[in-house]
Amino acid sequence: MERRDFIMLIGGAALARPVAAQAQRPARIGFLGFGTAAATADRVEALRAGLRDLGYLEGKNIVIDFRWAEVVDKLRELAAELVRENVDVIFATSSTEVEVARQATTTIPIVFSTHLDPVGIGHVSSLARPGGNITGLAALQTEFTGKALEMLTQAAPHVKKIGVLWTPTAPHSPVLQAIEIAGVKLGVPLQLTPVRTVEEFEGAFATMTKERVDAIFVVASSLTGRGRAAPMLLAELAMKHRLPSMFGGKVNVVAGGLMSYSPNWIELTRQAAIYIDKILKGAKPADLAVEQSTKFEMAINLKTAKALGLTVSPLLLARADEVIE
Repeated sequence: MERRDFIMLIGGAALARPVAAQAQRPARIGFLGFGTAAATADRVEALRAGLRDLGYLEGKNIVIDFRWAEVVDKLRELAAELVRENVDVIFATSSTEVEVARQATTTIPIVFSTHLDPVGIGHVSSLARPGGNITGLAALQTEFTGKALEMLTQAAPHVKKIGVLWTPTAPHSPVLQAIEIAGVKLGVPLQLTPVRTVEEFEGAFATMTKERVDAIFVVASSLTGRGRAAPMLLAELAMKHRLPSMFGGKVNVVAGGLMSYSPNWIELTRQAAIYIDKILKGAKPADLAVEQSTKFEMAINLKTAKALGLTVSPLLLARADEVIE
């Protein structure tokens, strides 16, 4: 072997070494969060627990660099910061954070845990072969949205028109298409109403009431389902306007919403640690297949049902994973 070839071989091997092995320095994870630290505390703890299970200790062999923003423009600035700091992996929980991180880098690995449609939105080429620097766990809302809408009509059979609350800051186009298809199939007209901030919730409900909706379907997003403030306000507004509600997370039902149908978001976040571990040990995101959530949970708040004058059928109750009384 010629000396030049030997040097190139050694250099290539050094570049391919796992991050954790380079100079024995702690690996750095950039946590890109939409919202506040308090609102995402359960997700943070889930990720930390998953990493601990795999032998990672903060301050010893791993450092998590947190960045929080309540508006997308600020989130873009923070993503750029993480890229400039050359973190080893960016953890971007859902489609909102992933889109911002994707715009900031095509080289630093990005791991998601609760993406609603990574293929439909274009963040990965396919679930089996992501093909770029992005991978993780997906909860394909395009697939379970129709079932959720159907359950809402079963719980409130008097419904003639449903208001759909969605978040434009999240790439929800494929999900909205799935909702519209489900609405046509069920024969129920839909009133699509966007909200970009918590401050817009009240006006959105006023608009939907003016359009004579009989129930509300809230598309799961970072804005509507994290922390306590947003879920509490949504539940209060739904009750104020006497609207049966379907949400994309149990937290909304605990807060007083009528129903939810979704994957276990916390468990998916915990499992994201497995992807981070593999990447830190040298795996490429392009080769790590996106894992789909296969288990979905339904929660029903019977106290809310009673306050709305609804009698939930025994069949629907039997399907519920959790009934709040």
